[in-house]
Amino acid sequence: MRKVYKDFIIRSWESGDRQVVQDLIASVLAEYRLTCEPEGADVDVWEVEKYYLNKNGEFWVVEQHQNLVGTAAYYPINRGTNAVEIRKMYLQPQVRGLGLGKYLLTQLEQEIHTRGFQEIWIETATVLTEAVKLYENHGYQPTTGVETRRCDRIYKKTLP
Repeated sequence: MRKVYKDFIIRSWESGDRQVVQDLIASVLAEYRLTCEPEGADVDVWEVEKYYLNKNGEFWVVEQHQNLVGTAAYYPINRGTNAVEIRKMYLQPQVRGLGLGKYLLTQLEQEIHTRGFQEIWIETATVLTEAVKLYENHGYQPTTGVETRRCDRIYKKTLP
């Protein structure tokens, strides 16, 4: 997969991205005083092949001028009806507010719909105010059943 948005390249994750992706996600979490959990909530970042690529999911990275500046991913889950969970949608501070998050979410939704899934679930934390606003403005509805310790919100959207 490869898409272009403004001066960003969105492409499929490659094994050479592993350390940079891990560092990026840990950095964004730390910015919000959240802890990266490589043996817990973030184990999927260390094992992208197992959690995404081998399970009919996708993990995308975002490049700007050959630097990794963001991530976005999803994988099927055993919740709801024919559902996936969007995960690891993180952007470095300098690329926020440019419409990139909205573009990524729209692209994820289109790909998920194309693959025949019916529901999208997202877990997040209230402190991630930009993410909460993005999801709510995109029609995600609050629901119950948070499974990740550092998250306190869960949203669901049914695709047409």
